[in-house]
Amino acid sequence: MKRCAYVDPNDPLYIHYHDEEWGVPEHDDHKLFELLLLECFQAGLSWRCILHKREAFRRALDGFDVERVVRYDDAKIEALMADPSIVRNRLKLRAAVTNAQAFKSIQAEYGSFDSYIWGFTGRQVVVEPYDLRTTSPLSDQISKDLKKRGMKFVGSTIIYSYLQAIGIINGHGQECDLHI
Repeated sequence: MKRCAYVDPNDPLYIHYHDEEWGVPEHDDHKLFELLLLECFQAGLSWRCILHKREAFRRALDGFDVERVVRYDDAKIEALMADPSIVRNRLKLRAAVTNAQAFKSIQAEYGSFDSYIWGFTGRQVVVEPYDLRTTSPLSDQISKDLKKRGMKFVGSTIIYSYLQAIGIINGHGQECDLHI
């Protein structure tokens, strides 16, 4: 299989993520929440780093259960700060709780987070070639709206990456068999 040029052929986890998940349209709210939190934790780090910590995050953040994350208190944040298997950044951990609250509010308003996030494109995939861009007018718009709703670590670059991850933006390179 031909893959995007950035995929390390020696990293089976990254290969699997690229081939099976990245850019595939995602509509399950649980998975949308997981990927949103992971993208927020990525801020300032590489996706490869976060991807290799994903299982540890899944364990530490109660399977990315929004109902549980929304109730995290200071004691839980402190316990997470002591876990060396995840990114221990107090601001990002607190943002996970804040973002869970906003996520639930969006679900209540729209019926699902899927309806909200895919509503920005009329439920259509946007095809963009993989290049050096890190933002777009779409990611700018969604970032601004999420910030207005109280979310943290959702700048346009993070949201652009999120939109690619959940398949709203298909950014596979022309050299890749998954390019549309």
